[in-house]
Amino acid sequence: MGDKKKVLVLARRDHLEAMRVAAGLTIFGHEVRLVFMARPVTEEIGTSEQAELLELSGIEPETTVSEMKEFLPLLSSGKLAGAIVTAQRVVNL
Repeated sequence: MGDKKKVLVLARRDHLEAMRVAAGLTIFGHEVRLVFMARPVTEEIGTSEQAELLELSGIEPETTVSEMKEFLPLLSSGKLAGAIVTAQRVVNL
């Protein structure tokens, strides 16, 4: 296996795919953060198999969508910028 990396997955266009990719990256031992962006996560997505994979892989998603602040930690633009700067890899989906 390669070096362990700090990976930031930005879920902008395809929340389900971003969840699948984030969970998959943990298999390689990477430290993974997942941030939902652009729009709220639907109930269908929140109860999907991919959501179960996130839970099993220990990923606690965050969001920049203010409508989701009751359910997930809300990142300000400054905190998001900090996460991007400190990540060794950023995946934009």
